[in-house]
Amino acid sequence: MAHDITPGPMRAIAAHDNVGERIWLEPVDGFTVAYDATVTVTRQASVLAALVADPLPLLPAGVVEYLLPSRYCPVDTLHVTAMDQFGGMSGGMMVSSVTEWIAGHLSYVPGASHGATTALDTFLSREGVCRDYAHLLIALVRGLGIPARMVSAYAPGVTPPDFHALAEVWLQGGWHLVDATGMADPAKTVVIGVGRDAADVAFLTIFGGAELNAQSVEVGLVGAVG
Repeated sequence: MAHDITPGPMRAIAAHDNVGERIWLEPVDGFTVAYDATVTVTRQASVLAALVADPLPLLPAGVVEYLLPSRYCPVDTLHVTAMDQFGGMSGGMMVSSVTEWIAGHLSYVPGASHGATTALDTFLSREGVCRDYAHLLIALVRGLGIPARMVSAYAPGVTPPDFHALAEVWLQGGWHLVDATGMADPAKTVVIGVGRDAADVAFLTIFGGAELNAQSVEVGLVGAVG
C-alpha cells in the first residue's frame, strides 16, 4: 500500500472525529494527491433475507446513533412512508424489500443531485447517484427500526468508475453491506469509511475557495485469494 502527495510540506493532525487522520497542506498554487493500494478483501456477501433484526433494547450503545435522523437522512420525515410501505415485514427480508423498491423506482442519473440533496429530495425526484440511493435506503431502514449507516468505498464494476457510496445495516449482531444501485459486490468492496451519512464520509470536504479541477478513479481485481 502506498500514497503520494505532491507538493509538500504537509502537517499531520491526530484524528478526533472518528473518521481518520487529517493531513493539512498549504500549497502555493495547485497540488495533486495520488493514492495507490492493493487490498485483500475477505468479507463474504450476506444473505439478507435470512438475517433477523436485533431487539432495540439489546442494541450496542455505539449502534443506537444510527437509528437517528442525520443531515441527509431525515428519518422523522420518511418514517410514516416507510411504515406504510414496508411495516408488514421484519429483519433482513424488510431490508431486501426496501432495496428492491429503491432499485425499481429510482433512475441512476449523474448530475441529478448536488451537495445539499437529502433522502427526502431523492424520494420525491426518483433519481440520483449512488450517494442518493444510499441515503434513501438508510433513511427508510432507520425509520423501520433498523440501524443503518453510510459507507464510502472502492468497488470494481462501478460505472462510471468513481468513489462509491453504499449502506451498512445492523442485523443479527453485525453490520452487513447493502448496495441499492446493484453495482457493487459486497464480497469485493473495499470500505474506506463509515458514518451517519455523507456529511461524515464525503470523499472530499473543502473549506474556503479551493476548486477541484479533475479526479480519476480506477478499481480492478488483481486475482482471487485462496
